[in-house]
Amino acid sequence: MKQRIYIDTSVVGGYFDEEFRDATHGLFKRLENKEIIFIISDLLDLELTDAPQNVRDLLQKYTSDNFERVQLTKEATELASAYIDEKVVGKTSIEDCRHIALATINRVDVLSKLEL
Repeated sequence: MKQRIYIDTSVVGGYFDEEFRDATHGLFKRLENKEIIFIISDLLDLELTDAPQNVRDLLQKYTSDNFERVQLTKEATELASAYIDEKVVGKTSIEDCRHIALATINRVDVLSKLEL
């Protein structure tokens, strides 16, 4: 069974960042080799809208069978708000909590996020 890895914008952008190049290139190589599947969300699509062109184009290089798409639901939105209200995740943004909630609800194997 392929490992399901939820990615956010930092992973896609990290592909072009010198500091994260080795880690992200390795992750994308595993994707190319069909060892893993990326879980991507409508939040990622929205966040990539303002990204540089090379970052926006990266995921276009891969076929749809490399991805599983998930949508932000009411359940995920409520869970994200609960994370903030209960201070479960410490100091972070609601956007980050939405990604975490989506990963949780969709029972991904790994939540991948790069910290800058």
